[in-house]
Amino acid sequence: MSETNTPEVLWAQRSSSTDADKNFVYLTISVPDVPKDDIKLDVKPTSLSFTGTSGTLKRKYHVDLEFFAEIDPSASQINHTSKNIEMKLQKKDLKEEYWPRLLKENKRLHFLKTDFDKWVDEDEQNEAPEEDFSQFGGMGGMPGMGAGGDFGGIDFSKLGGGGGMPDLSALGGEDGESSGDEEDDVEEVPRND
Repeated sequence: MSETNTPEVLWAQRSSSTDADKNFVYLTISVPDVPKDDIKLDVKPTSLSFTGTSGTLKRKYHVDLEFFAEIDPSASQINHTSKNIEMKLQKKDLKEEYWPRLLKENKRLHFLKTDFDKWVDEDEQNEAPEEDFSQFGGMGGMPGMGAGGDFGGIDFSKLGGGGGMPDLSALGGEDGESSGDEEDDVEEVPRND
């Protein structure tokens, strides 16, 4: 386990010139099954450093990020789950404009991606639904790990149908008829049995 890998990092943001609660960066470090006591996470006003080892993948991960602008580590929140480490990093300066990018240096990095599940365009952020951060912990404790949101190391990929999708053909009626009342517009595909 001498090789160190770079984890996938997803990010999105919100901005507000008046409301600090709406002025933050979402940051997700995608490394599954890292025990809380094995995480080294150092969040500073201008940077973040993460090191951790995935128990299931048996790989060590490390990433250093230097932010475009300052954040407030004391007002930021962290949630450790069995799939990743999620952060809500509070931007220090209240500004209406989005940061043009996450990092200080303007270059494309293969591991850094936009989190389209959380991204909202700048002109639509006021209509965006409020996110629920109740599962997030503050920056106190383990350097910053919250109590909730941990599924005890359960690997959800191992639950349910063994090697892919189960055969659902037995659920329908005879000759491909649906057993429910809903109308199907699915075209029948001929089979060569």
